[in-house]
Amino acid sequence: QVQLVESGGGLVQAGGSLRLSCGASGMIFRFYTMGWYRQAPGKQRELVATITSGGGTNYADSAKGRFTISRDNAKNTLYLQMNSLKPEDTALYYCKAAAGFQTAYWGQGTQVTVSS
Repeated sequence: QVQLVESGGGLVQAGGSLRLSCGASGMIFRFYTMGWYRQAPGKQRELVATITSGGGTNYADSAKGRFTISRDNAKNTLYLQMNSLKPEDTALYYCKAAAGFQTAYWGQGTQVTVSS
């Protein structure tokens, strides 16, 4: 069974940094496009960043220049380095895996809270 487990969330002051991890199992990790999404209370889930099997990256405008998505295929792990955090970054962050046009897989989410 495919499982994605996020970790690394927590409480941080504005301007601080946090590194999220997503461990994958039950899949051939290196074949998947991976992504980070987030959802704040009362808002829609939104794309934060993606990274393809070939290493190409894409970022939401809100994340550009502050966040870095990366992957370690040997460890079956996806990362999101978040710097210069703002209160508006507060959300539940989800890991996503997708291959081709197949159904995507989602993790359970990890909470990131940025205080003023």
